Amino acid sequence: MKTTSNPATPDAQPKSRDASPTGNPPAWGRRDFLKAGALGTAATALGACDAADSRSPDQPGQANTGAIPPSLRPAPAQPLAAPAIETVRIGFVGVGGMGTAHVRNLVRIDGCVVAAICDIRESHAERAAGIVEEAGHPRPALYTDGETDFERLCAEADLDLVYTATPWRWHVPVCVAAMENGKHAATEVPAAYTLDDCWRLVETAERTERHCAMMENVNYGRAELLCLNLVRQGLLGEILHAECGYLHDLRAIKFADEGEGLWRRDHSWTRNGNLYPTHGLGPVANCMDINRGDRFSHLVSMSGPSRGLQEWAAANYPEGHPKRAESFALGDVNGSLIQTALGKTIYVAHDTNLPRPYDRINKVQGTRGIFQGYPDRVYIEGRSPSHRWEEPGEYYDEFEHPLWQALREASIGAGHGGMDFMEDYRLIKCLREGLPLDMNVYDAAALSAVCELSEISVANGSRPVEFPDFTRGQWREWAPWPVVGV
Repeated sequence: MKTTSNPATPDAQPKSRDASPTGNPPAWGRRDFLKAGALGTAATALGACDAADSRSPDQPGQANTGAIPPSLRPAPAQPLAAPAIETVRIGFVGVGGMGTAHVRNLVRIDGCVVAAICDIRESHAERAAGIVEEAGHPRPALYTDGETDFERLCAEADLDLVYTATPWRWHVPVCVAAMENGKHAATEVPAAYTLDDCWRLVETAERTERHCAMMENVNYGRAELLCLNLVRQGLLGEILHAECGYLHDLRAIKFADEGEGLWRRDHSWTRNGNLYPTHGLGPVANCMDINRGDRFSHLVSMSGPSRGLQEWAAANYPEGHPKRAESFALGDVNGSLIQTALGKTIYVAHDTNLPRPYDRINKVQGTRGIFQGYPDRVYIEGRSPSHRWEEPGEYYDEFEHPLWQALREASIGAGHGGMDFMEDYRLIKCLREGLPLDMNVYDAAALSAVCELSEISVANGSRPVEFPDFTRGQWREWAPWPVVGV
């Protein structure tokens, strides 16, 4: 699991727009409108084969979630490849757990320097500054004057890239401030959790011609990159279906009096859907060439009852404790089914409130074989024993992804088994060489859009909702992500 820095102290935490100090759901305005009535009458069955691209968003019975803002010009013919930067000067916003881990990675990567650090906790900023100085770099400038001091950092600091590992509500404001001030932006996941904010990132990135990357570390997991290489080598045949998710017992983390406990539980008070889709979805989307030959077309989602957080609070807090009085809208298990424009299917699960071991499923099914995680195993017709799984050992020997072949030693000690180092390495390499990013703003928007789309579908009886086409048709032309090396 990726953790992020809290932007505030426990007694002065900024409230997200979907947070209530009492634990009771507040009014949401536009989001309530979307969930209560955007779908209108029952949605007709949505066909495959790019049906979403041939429909009017105002067609009776359909959600208007696929509408393109009229202010947007056509998407570029190719994903952005900005001018190369010899030394990438970085401003980091939010240096709690995950932010500090990124700083530790960045000081080990050639061609970049952390030049500015922003956190409302001065102790966090000082800790990160110490890591930079210990690595032999100049002391970074510190910005610790309140929860919006990132705006000053973006406006006045001499930077190429602003990176945020803050709570979710700050991701879009930090990225927009960076791009509006001529800096590239990188954000922890999800990049946004409303459709409006997904479009805001896309529009700002296109208008300013600046990158906006969502740092999905699981794209760089060893098993995930092995699977991608098997797909690219054709061993699994045509990919038709995938299953993925984020299944992680977060009850203790959500109720903690520090770190994510200061903000993450708040989202469960009023939101009901898939709140955290990108870890599982990112790698399988790459295998299915999403935004690069195919795209997400529409989604249906349903949630089960909400029990886990209430029962955990009752078991861990005494009678009369305010946390026992909180109520939660979030169903303990959410399942969403996505169909792509080419008719392929993806199941995405979210389960963070119940006792269970960690799992991301990571199943990729093709016409010639299948890869599945937890535990990792492979079956390839004509190569594997008939009807029997194989352990992936020999496949690593033959098909290990080039990034893991080259960076395994360098990534030792980095978070999440080394994948965090690899995602930071690739971001800096692409910026230094003027290459398109592995995950660009259109990927960030498409994967993050699952958050609100799932909430809308759940609130409307699991009716289908249409994905926006953030590429405005360019997904048909853009080339799939290659098997990149160092």
